[in-house]
Amino acid sequence: MDASDEPKVGEYSDAEIEAARVLFARPATFIMGCAKIEQLPTPDLPEIAFAGRSNVGKSSLINGLVGMHKLARASNEPGRTREVNFFDLDGRMRLVDLPGYGWAKASKTTVKKFQDLGRDYLRGRVTLKRVYLLIDSRHGLKKVDDEALDALDLSAVSYQIVLTKADKLKAGEAAKVQAATLKAIAKRPAAYPHVAVTSSEKGLGLPELRAEIMRTTGVVLD
Repeated sequence: MDASDEPKVGEYSDAEIEAARVLFARPATFIMGCAKIEQLPTPDLPEIAFAGRSNVGKSSLINGLVGMHKLARASNEPGRTREVNFFDLDGRMRLVDLPGYGWAKASKTTVKKFQDLGRDYLRGRVTLKRVYLLIDSRHGLKKVDDEALDALDLSAVSYQIVLTKADKLKAGEAAKVQAATLKAIAKRPAAYPHVAVTSSEKGLGLPELRAEIMRTTGVVLD
């Protein structure tokens, strides 16, 4: 393939957008929640994982991507995801919801337990293609996010920043936060050089994120 023919970062053809739409419209089901590393399903499908601070909108984003309201359990109470939750998409890939970090309404011992589980998953999952690290666009990267970024860099796991709740911003603000975030991660070795801007509520950026996930996992339709 000529270099000029290779897909450009953050740009997707109409064909890619449509193929991803069809893929994510196919059946998606909850498989299991794992409280221990030994309980993880057999690594026989490509996986992409969603990480982020508690209450950043991971469940809402997963639901938005697959067009279902209640596949992933959304909650207004931070820290509800205390397991590694696996969802199957048409038997072709798995979507993985990792425990949130930051403030959680639980004891320090419990918080450490389910956050350590997430780190163990990141370090040893051979089928993990990328982590999508969700950041609330209204606040941008915070100090509490640095530990997650450091852990991902240390694990050498490719990750992409996804800004959430962009519909809450005023016109033009999203582009500024996007640029500032990209600059902040520019020297991080495992960071993918494109920051996605999304709104699960409005559907903003979801077609492009679906296309990016499909491109990353290498899943093709029959």
